[in-house]
Amino acid sequence: MNDITQQGQLADIARDFYLGQLTITQLSEKYQLSRYLITKALNEARAAGIVRITINSPIDRNTELETRFAELFPHTNTMIIKDAATTNADIENIIDFAAAEIQRHIKGSKIVGVSWGGTLMNIINRFQTEVRDDLVFTQFMGDNLKYSSAIGATPLVQRAAAKYGSSYLTIPAPLYILNDTVREQLKNEPAIANIFEQCGKMNMLFTGIGTIDSVNSIRIWHQSLNEIFENVDRQEIVGMLYGRPYSIDGQILTPKSDKLFGASVAALLEIPCRIGVVKSKFKARAMLGALRGNLLTDIITNEAVANRVLLELDNN
Repeated sequence: MNDITQQGQLADIARDFYLGQLTITQLSEKYQLSRYLITKALNEARAAGIVRITINSPIDRNTELETRFAELFPHTNTMIIKDAATTNADIENIIDFAAAEIQRHIKGSKIVGVSWGGTLMNIINRFQTEVRDDLVFTQFMGDNLKYSSAIGATPLVQRAAAKYGSSYLTIPAPLYILNDTVREQLKNEPAIANIFEQCGKMNMLFTGIGTIDSVNSIRIWHQSLNEIFENVDRQEIVGMLYGRPYSIDGQILTPKSDKLFGASVAALLEIPCRIGVVKSKFKARAMLGALRGNLLTDIITNEAVANRVLLELDNN
């Protein structure tokens, strides 16, 4: 029996056992194999990754802390996951919860905006597969050019679309374009204009919350930082959303010299559902700024980050 045939038989046996609920005896009769060989086949199927078993334990939320955030920041729905025993478990819980919550919103959407980053890649990887040929995932800003990592190797809109068997749109241009004339004229090119038109119809978007380090980590942007953030006091930057820097008060810092190639801040803030995910305590100040500026409609985080935000609030 060649490898492909063997792999196929392992998959068939595993499918009948785990999904068809056939017993070992019934499988033995069906495949004319001994009970020992059936058991061995099931073990091999798991070892080879043909079968993957996931146990989803309930993810608890801190409703008391959520109520406090609702009082402090009434324009943002803050979902706060209870801390787990380990940091890794904390991150896994946030990613799992965010994947389920984002997919819940996708059900009622036709055009969904996706930014970029490792957090989003992990969330998309946790999406449950579904077929939606009426759904479009779209970028709403240019490419970050981070090709040296897995995050930049495949557009996240493509990964998301693969989970739904749907279509996707990319913006074939860099995230920042310094030449004002080039930036404005490129928007009017037919291929690009169509994408911007679709961006204007987004029902929702989901994104991570970044810091200036996310721009500094990419060499081409690091070298052009003075031009990208012209007339911006970088000491004021606490976070990055939609490719733009903002202050602790939630003020976007580049309204008159915006070098980003993508949807305008004004257009993005009109989108009815804008979900942000924060899983690091080091982004507490960035989260506070986003909350103060009403830059997101929903934020998913955990107790540790939320409590750090409250500390930052007391200090600011």
